[in-house]
Amino acid sequence: QVQLVESGGGLVQAGGSLRLSCAASGNIFSRNTVTWYRQAPGKQREFVAIITPSDTTNYADSVKGRFTISRDNTRNTVYLQMNSLKTEDTAIYYCKLTLTTRDYWGQGTQVTVSS
Repeated sequence: QVQLVESGGGLVQAGGSLRLSCAASGNIFSRNTVTWYRQAPGKQREFVAIITPSDTTNYADSVKGRFTISRDNTRNTVYLQMNSLKTEDTAIYYCKLTLTTRDYWGQGTQVTVSS
């Protein structure tokens, strides 16, 4: 059973930075795609960033140039570095691991950006 645990969320002022972590049980990230999503109150969950096994990355237009997704295979962890945070980045952030058979989701971590 795969388990994903997000951490690193919190309260930060606009313009600040946070680094989110998504840790997995076992060495599974290096061979599979991991995606970050977020869901703001009253809104649908939306795509934020993705990293493939070949380290190809892609970002939502709203975070491009401010967020960076990366992977540390030695720690079985995927990161989302978030800089120049805006109030509209406030949301619960989730990571998703995509396997051939199914997807696995973490429990989410709250990010709140104050003005």
